[in-house]
Amino acid sequence: MTAALAASIPSPTQGVWYLGFFPIRAYAMCILAGIVVAVWITQRRLEDRGGRPGQALDVAAWAVPFGIVGGRLYHLATSWQPYFGPGGHPMDAFKVWNGGLGIWGAVALGAVGAWIGCRRQHVRFLDFIDAAAPGVAVAQAFGRWGNWFNNELYGGRTSLPWGLEIHQWDQAAGKAVVDASGKPVVLGTFQPTFLYESLWCLLIALAIVLLERRLRAAGRPLVPGRVFALYVMLYTAGRLVIELMRTDEANHILGLRLNVWTSVLVFLFGLALWWRFGRRAAAAEAATPEAGEDRVPTEDAEVSAGEATVPAGPAARHTTDAGARAADRGSSHDPD
Repeated sequence: MTAALAASIPSPTQGVWYLGFFPIRAYAMCILAGIVVAVWITQRRLEDRGGRPGQALDVAAWAVPFGIVGGRLYHLATSWQPYFGPGGHPMDAFKVWNGGLGIWGAVALGAVGAWIGCRRQHVRFLDFIDAAAPGVAVAQAFGRWGNWFNNELYGGRTSLPWGLEIHQWDQAAGKAVVDASGKPVVLGTFQPTFLYESLWCLLIALAIVLLERRLRAAGRPLVPGRVFALYVMLYTAGRLVIELMRTDEANHILGLRLNVWTSVLVFLFGLALWWRFGRRAAAAEAATPEAGEDRVPTEDAEVSAGEATVPAGPAARHTTDAGARAADRGSSHDPD
């Protein structure tokens, strides 16, 4: 046992520090750090898509609060027993700082907030979510380290060198339980699934950025919306594997963790988005007039004006050209 622990990854014995009466919670700090980095990444990528400075922060002012509420609601809906079950504490449902934000609800409701923010800031929604996708993955990677501080989100017991040492945790105090001699109580060494997910999220962000650059260089950029759809599929594929490794408490359906089913459903949703965005882009391309199509009548042609027919002389050609240019400008505007 001693040899195994010596080769393991240590976990913190404290997750909360106090400045006077003000608590500094490591979980919250990791979430905030992830948000800051995500907004910075999104702003840089949004400017590459024609955005203005500061727009990512303005949209995030809507997306982040919606995301936090959505993440908490998902957690409460899927892990309701500690709050509303027998002996539960309903008021603890508001204690977000103790952990318990479901990424599924956070992304879903966060997207609603982003849509509102995009409408108010006149940002195309698909451009924003494509710009935000790698940043969201990086934010998730940061957030998982909050679980490390809270000694949670781990898998089965292991003797691997990168096994995670887990302490018996006092959630209310935000620190490890100690024995009679004052030493933290160690439960054992477990698979560090929080670390696996953090690394997977970083790989997703890197893969998206590199793929985009390669496709652009080849003249085949992804159509709007497909970057976000790709993020959804990659994350859920990895999360499915990680969920099957986890052994912490969770509700089950048909013998499988609830989040396993959620991963499958959200992956299929991401696949449907990929198909829809591709079909939408193909339809728009098909509706666009082919390059070089001659819409200007020749000098011998006749131009209809209402019910009258007049020869297409120079003046008529000038009027027709102006109308065509106005129509082209109107048709090129995409409010989405």
